[in-house]
Amino acid sequence: MIVYFILFLLLYNAFTFYIGWSGWKWLNSIRKLSNKVKVGYAFAIAIIAYAYPLGRFGAAPLFIEVIGYYWLVLMLYGLILLPLAGVTVALMKRFTRIDSRRLVRWTGSIVAVAIAVIFTIGTYMAYSPVVRSYPITIDKPVAMGSSLRIVMAADMHFGALSNKKHAQRLVEKMNGLQPDLILLPGDIIDDSLDEFLKQGIGDDLAKLEAKYGIYASLGNHDYRGGVEELGEALAASGIQLLVDEWAPIADQLYVIGREDYSIEDRASLSEVMDGIDLAKPVLLLDHQPRELDQIAASGVDLVVSGHTHRGQLAPGSSITNRIYENDWGYLRKEALHSIVTSGFGFWGPPVRIGSRSEIAVIDVTFKPTAAASAN
Repeated sequence: MIVYFILFLLLYNAFTFYIGWSGWKWLNSIRKLSNKVKVGYAFAIAIIAYAYPLGRFGAAPLFIEVIGYYWLVLMLYGLILLPLAGVTVALMKRFTRIDSRRLVRWTGSIVAVAIAVIFTIGTYMAYSPVVRSYPITIDKPVAMGSSLRIVMAADMHFGALSNKKHAQRLVEKMNGLQPDLILLPGDIIDDSLDEFLKQGIGDDLAKLEAKYGIYASLGNHDYRGGVEELGEALAASGIQLLVDEWAPIADQLYVIGREDYSIEDRASLSEVMDGIDLAKPVLLLDHQPRELDQIAASGVDLVVSGHTHRGQLAPGSSITNRIYENDWGYLRKEALHSIVTSGFGFWGPPVRIGSRSEIAVIDVTFKPTAAASAN
């Protein structure tokens, strides 16, 4: 473990030096920097590069942590854009007579503008949720009516940055969709319950309205806040947390909430489903979209998940879609409908590129099987 940590530090510092050196070359191409300015610049880069761990672990104010988050975004896209800028400068020097200093100034300015655009658009995408619609049919009869509107959101990561105002957006948008049932499959908080309680986010969630109730399951980040404490906080908001257990809805269908996949000794799905009548629709909340074959074989009709964030920062989705059979959107597997959301909140930087904050609306039509119709 120590070896990996040392290797990580070496790479991180090397990347920091590369980005800092590139930035210095660009600034120096605009105006010759004095030695004092150079020292100040180097000091500023060092502080910014370590702002995230300082803020994350409580050694600095929130604004320092925010600076650190945006530094991580800058580092990611800097490591993509700066080599391209370097190649461009080299080619232009080789095939044109443009002064090197001017080339560095132009390409550096383009990279700086690109990073600023990424910050601006990415922040907007993180805080401006959209609604995704998924009409599905479950071939089972229910007496409550031929349709059911489910509104689902995951990965709220409520905390210092995915804050009370963002929670109010969630409530306003969800209630505006007039849900019959609300499902929240995990990562409700961002590691700690402190900010959730401090900001009174539970008071906002208590305003959610759904005819058949609001149900949640655990995500990997929720355990760090204390499962019992989180359950109590959600219950005070009228949200029922299901931990490897199920609840009947109007005696017509079932909602199951699973422990997160990261819990090694979580019960098997067959154990959790003990006592369920498979002639009725079965809805499953499972934070991580895994084991879809097993879920399909179990008789579950709909599984809703999150966790992937759809990569959150491009090209992250090219990784998540190789890890998960369904990393975002809709997948049909036999009679099972799998719906994975990119999440309402975010983890780490309040930035999304190539993904967006979202809420899912699942309009379910219940269609009796031939046998049921004959009866």
